[in-house]
Amino acid sequence: MPFQLRDEHGAARAVAYLMLAAAAYTSVTGVLMQLGAPVAEVIAVAVSSVAFLVIGLVCLRRPKSLPRLFWLAVPFLSAGAVTGLNFATQDTSTGSQLFYLWPLLYAASFLSRPMVAVTVAAISAGHALVAFSFMDRTHAVNDWIAITVAVTMTAIVVVSLVERNTRLRDVLEIQAASDSLTGVANRRAFDERLARTVEAARAGGQPVALVMIDVDHFKTINDTWGHAVGDHALRTVADALREAASGDDHLVARLGGDEFAVLMRAGPLTALGYAEQARALIATTEDLPSGPPRLSIGIAVLPDHATTADELQRVADTALYQAKAGGRGRSTLAQHPAEHDAAAYY
Repeated sequence: MPFQLRDEHGAARAVAYLMLAAAAYTSVTGVLMQLGAPVAEVIAVAVSSVAFLVIGLVCLRRPKSLPRLFWLAVPFLSAGAVTGLNFATQDTSTGSQLFYLWPLLYAASFLSRPMVAVTVAAISAGHALVAFSFMDRTHAVNDWIAITVAVTMTAIVVVSLVERNTRLRDVLEIQAASDSLTGVANRRAFDERLARTVEAARAGGQPVALVMIDVDHFKTINDTWGHAVGDHALRTVADALREAASGDDHLVARLGGDEFAVLMRAGPLTALGYAEQARALIATTEDLPSGPPRLSIGIAVLPDHATTADELQRVADTALYQAKAGGRGRSTLAQHPAEHDAAAYY
């Protein structure tokens, strides 16, 4: 995406530290050390220092108060500020040009490739303005070309490193949230998603179904046919649970051993239909010497059977135990709390 911001928190910290450092630097070098300079020049630098300080404090203390567009405009505002200060002080030295590195590194670290390219163009144009204003033409052309090539090569290297790091981080995040045997989500990812989904559902008034699944007599499969067949059976179950899912609202997870869970935005009837569809898919398996795995399934729905994430999981577990106690190989929908209380009373 051309206007993507990778890390708003990191961007806010980067801008805050830069602005605070710039405020201190310009106050010392542009005001205190230039008291004999023209008044207009000193006033311009002093105003810039105050602006840097204010922006830095806002970015540090209240970054959310700034519009998203600000973070996209930061490299251009910074390049413009560097150009303005260099022009005001008529400074064409290498030291003054090094300040262009900050907007370049910011864009390369937090923005997309198109934005980096525009930042490079802005830096090149800004330096050209200063160079051609205060240097002879030959030196200005040479200096402008050198700076443009340098920032372009720097941008290419930094963007490549950042994108490589992002790819590696994405792979690690996927691995950290996935079960290595079946490829579905692991317990950690399931717990995090369950809490978020229940909170969002309660706020929006939408139902959430939790389907708990156990592979019947899985220990017998392992003991009789070996762990390789047992692993194959688990992968078969996971594949069927994924295939039966109708959209991105389904999360299939392996909680451990032969226990799976599916979280979905659905009511009781839809959840029951999903469970039977998964069971039907597994029944078509022909490449397991142990035969298709049989499943015991318990289903609970928020808000029908529970009001919190912990309660939803507890009620779904209870329904699963009822399915196993009733002969296994079946799906059981949790009782409504009122029905459950009445049954306990009698």
